[in-house]
Amino acid sequence: MRIFLALALSTVFMAGSLWAEEAQKQNQPPEGFVAMFNGKDLSGWHGLGHMDPYKLKAMSEADRKKFLDEQEKSFQEHWRVDNGELVNDGHGAYATTDKEYKSFEMLIDYKTVAKADSGIYLRATPQVQIWDTTEAGGKWSIGADKGSGSLWNNQKAGNRALVLADKPFGEWNHFRILMKGENVSVWLNDQLVVDNVPMENYWDRSKSILEQGPIQLQTHGGEIRWRNIFIRELEN
Repeated sequence: MRIFLALALSTVFMAGSLWAEEAQKQNQPPEGFVAMFNGKDLSGWHGLGHMDPYKLKAMSEADRKKFLDEQEKSFQEHWRVDNGELVNDGHGAYATTDKEYKSFEMLIDYKTVAKADSGIYLRATPQVQIWDTTEAGGKWSIGADKGSGSLWNNQKAGNRALVLADKPFGEWNHFRILMKGENVSVWLNDQLVVDNVPMENYWDRSKSILEQGPIQLQTHGGEIRWRNIFIRELEN
């Protein structure tokens, strides 16, 4: 009887795990989170490259519209949805959330290729870094050997990952990013790589980081795929 019960419980557990895994594949958020990407189309996202938000705001309405229209054209040309994954070909404007965020917890999976260089902009600010961490990638001199996940554009702290946690090319990596006020913690594949570090204002280092802004998925140098993009907004 005990053996039967143990087997039954084991079967239930395995079924639950498989269901959870399948739900993740279908971009279904865990409890308390909402999906930022629906796995079907580009809804909720638009195109915007590496752009100083202060300069964007200072543009005339006509110039801003022209610029954003060009960015959107680039976004539509270089981004697509494939098998429930948000895919970029390594070129074009960055995928940028229509919504702006303050404090949040974000979950996101990515898979990239050799020689690619990418990242995640927080509140329109670069960035949680994604590297080719191999010597062949050619960027050990600027920190790639330390691993992905660092706040690479910081000058004071957090610009090198605490541990090398990247998986080999062809495998999915998982980020958990916690941004509370100015402070950011990053886990890559369940390993802490940034520990509660203030994110600096890349655009104007005399100021604190923007109070709110969009999240951007950077494109640079090679195909990158994203899935299971979830967020939970927090009180500041």
